[in-house]
Amino acid sequence: MVDEIFVFGSNLAGRHGKGAALHARLHCGAKYGQGEGLQGRSYAIPTKDARLATLHLSEIERHVARFLAFAVENPGLTFRLTPIGCGLAGYKPQDIAPMFAGAPGNVRMPVEFLDALTGPTP
Repeated sequence: MVDEIFVFGSNLAGRHGKGAALHARLHCGAKYGQGEGLQGRSYAIPTKDARLATLHLSEIERHVARFLAFAVENPGLTFRLTPIGCGLAGYKPQDIAPMFAGAPGNVRMPVEFLDALTGPTP
């Protein structure tokens, strides 16, 4: 679907070599060397720096805020959010999910984040 954007965690160097970032590069148009923003049918949110060290939560939160502003400005797009920061970056959903608590309706959150925000689904 052209209006659906795959949202993944990235590094600032834009290497996109593992996990959801690799999927985004191979299948959704993510560009090698671009660490943040819209790329093809994907959107990169940095969770690691250019040397692949995990970013501090406050830094990730700034990148998330930029993404959320972009989502608000593009209501015709649907953003499929992966559990960014919870794979290779090593954070837990409870650490990252609150950053998305005020996300607009066109952002589809992963179950891990929904559970962290509202409690596990029975």
